[in-house]
Amino acid sequence: MRRINGTALIIAALVATVGALAFPVWSYAERSGTGQANLNASSVSTQWGPLSATDRDFLIRVRLAGLWELPAGQQAIERAPSQAIKECGDHLVVGHADLDKRARDVAAKLGVELPNQPNDQQQGWLRELSAATGRDYEIKFANLLRAAHGKVFSLVAQVRNSTRNTLIRQLASDANQTVLDHITMLEATGLVDFDAIANQAAGAATASPTGPPPPDGNLPPSPSAVVPTGDDQSFTSRPSTGPGAPTAINTNRPAPETGESPAGESP
Repeated sequence: MRRINGTALIIAALVATVGALAFPVWSYAERSGTGQANLNASSVSTQWGPLSATDRDFLIRVRLAGLWELPAGQQAIERAPSQAIKECGDHLVVGHADLDKRARDVAAKLGVELPNQPNDQQQGWLRELSAATGRDYEIKFANLLRAAHGKVFSLVAQVRNSTRNTLIRQLASDANQTVLDHITMLEATGLVDFDAIANQAAGAATASPTGPPPPDGNLPPSPSAVVPTGDDQSFTSRPSTGPGAPTAINTNRPAPETGESPAGESP
């Protein structure tokens, strides 16, 4: 009997230990302080799906971008000595007027309050541009706007990937086209300092880079092409752009609510 009782105690202890180890795994998603709990706590229900804090921050940032980049574009059209910068300004004005209309429509439906003035940093950028002239103005314009678009580009990707709200998802798709178009136009000026952008990104990185070792000067073997297989080769889609010099991104899309193409955009 003592031997049986001892065995029973050992089994009970093992079961309790396994249960204690497993419980945190089972309940982790429900514990406060976890990413899942924070997401649930910051989200509100809407008829278009949950609206998270990141979604709301995205809406604010789209609005703020238009509040300073559209005036910057107007200024470039009026003051820039080169045609390339004037064309950038044109894309900024048209793109942000359209995107701002979409953001205001989404914010009204979701009940999100939007700012009416650029933030302090953005106002500082506008003052910096206003104080510059000639070549200095063009360099500042290209690099200030390119850096700002690069930062919001990563947020657009994050929101487009993770949002559960259909209105925010569509706005992120629209913003992706607009931001990529502006980035492409700014880079086409030849004035963007890519070393500065890379160094700034490296300074903000916390993880070590990964990837293959650097080239040693010898050409590696050419990899085989990725091609479709099978008898059915009746594909209808085409790549959006081919290789070559950067060109404007096609941002033509139905206008919000009316279903018409935005004024000023070419197909």
